[in-house]
Amino acid sequence: MSPIDDTFLSGSMDSTIRLWDLRSPNCHGVMHVSGRPTAAFDPEGLIFAAGINSESVKLYDLRSFDKGPFATFKLGMETSGCIWTGLQFSSDGKALLITTNGTHIRLVDAFKGSHLHTLAVIPNTDRQTLHASFTPDSQFVLIGSPDGVVHIWSVETGVRVASLPGYEAATQLPNAAIHSLAFNPRFAMLATGSNQTSFWLPALEE
Repeated sequence: MSPIDDTFLSGSMDSTIRLWDLRSPNCHGVMHVSGRPTAAFDPEGLIFAAGINSESVKLYDLRSFDKGPFATFKLGMETSGCIWTGLQFSSDGKALLITTNGTHIRLVDAFKGSHLHTLAVIPNTDRQTLHASFTPDSQFVLIGSPDGVVHIWSVETGVRVASLPGYEAATQLPNAAIHSLAFNPRFAMLATGSNQTSFWLPALEE
């Protein structure tokens, strides 16, 4: 979703990236690419990134995307069976988060395309999509794992700084894996979705 208006991007199994407007049932632009694409707007809503074939990221100017990308970053192929499932810019626009259905996610420099960190999660034998989100200050990445735990990583160091287990009643239910995760852009609140929707708030000392 664009941060400045009602347009949004979709990446489809038919190897297309489409530009849409919520006010219209028809797409406003289409790009044909190779493989299963993912896409995301930058924080200014002027540039978007496209993840192509789970091996490269291309940057496009929204005003002239039909002319092709102005930058291409080759990141290398993933291991067999591992595909990219999403892209997300940090709020300061400096880092790009690449989620997968494997055992890790990637952090990439959004300007140079250089590899910053690989954030490894527990074995993901069922190839579930790993959902992740930046905190609003761009300092941390939160990842939902197949075992229902939220892992928190430092963007600067790539070190895991905390793990937040789900509340006991939820973890005892079948399929406790976290399937969706998002951080409130303005307040210190996290939402996760698994077999139940949960809202998280920081613990405040008395």
